[in-house]
Amino acid sequence: MSTQEGYEKIYAELIGFVPPRIQHRVRLGLEVDPGLLDQVERIRTTAMYPECFDTKTAQLMLFGILISHVSPASEFHGRAAKRAGASKAEMHAVCGLAFLFRGLPAFNLGAEVINTIFDEDEEEE
Repeated sequence: MSTQEGYEKIYAELIGFVPPRIQHRVRLGLEVDPGLLDQVERIRTTAMYPECFDTKTAQLMLFGILISHVSPASEFHGRAAKRAGASKAEMHAVCGLAFLFRGLPAFNLGAEVINTIFDEDEEEE
């Protein structure tokens, strides 16, 4: 994976595109410390794809974790969960779990992300 395209391929497959921050991280890493970039990406891949969970389950968990942090990055993992087969109801249930520990801000962000992701499909049809 020694090229920008090589590192970015897994993101495009998972999310459908490569988020700008990832593009910047890869570009800078290749420029200043390719060894560190490679280590980071290998650890990320190992953690992101645990053998005991399918991709949908792992992405729903990451979506919930990021929603509970009220993080805009939750959208990327929401997209990945949907691409892996998660339904709107499953994602909403995850937001309900996040609500228990983070409250209405997390639930509101979750609804915004879910509607954004699923509305795009309706607009394409």
